[in-house]
Amino acid sequence: MSEFEIRQDDLRGGEVIALLEQHLAEMNSHTPPESVHALDVDRLRAPGVTFWSVWSPDGRLAGCGALKRIDDTHAEIKSMRVADDFRRQGVGQVVLRHLIDAARAAGYRRVSLETGSNPPFEAARRLYERNGFTYCGPFDGYVEDPWSVFMTLEL
Repeated sequence: MSEFEIRQDDLRGGEVIALLEQHLAEMNSHTPPESVHALDVDRLRAPGVTFWSVWSPDGRLAGCGALKRIDDTHAEIKSMRVADDFRRQGVGQVVLRHLIDAARAAGYRRVSLETGSNPPFEAARRLYERNGFTYCGPFDGYVEDPWSVFMTLEL
């Protein structure tokens, strides 16, 4: 796999916004609205959230992901998404490794995430499991929900 460029992103570019809108639309197509926890662009721009975009060597947007600060020791992974043209090419692993490394560099001791429990999210759950995430209970205001699973990784 060629080297991807990972950029801290201000969420102003049209390609990034379009990918995030696609992400939200897909989440809403698989999950009831009250169980969709993906952040829109404005909430990804909020203080305490750091967002990165991932670009292919030929300049195409390949994916994205964010870290949301929960407290000084704990962050949440948000908006991990791989562009359709880059699925099954290892981009999800690239994004996830970057987010884990960024969390360590920021001094967090734990990263957690919420993802879907239904079949469209199976590949994401397997990616997280392969990277050492374990299942846990709700955190940071989440509640038990049959549409959600919660995972965490001690750093």
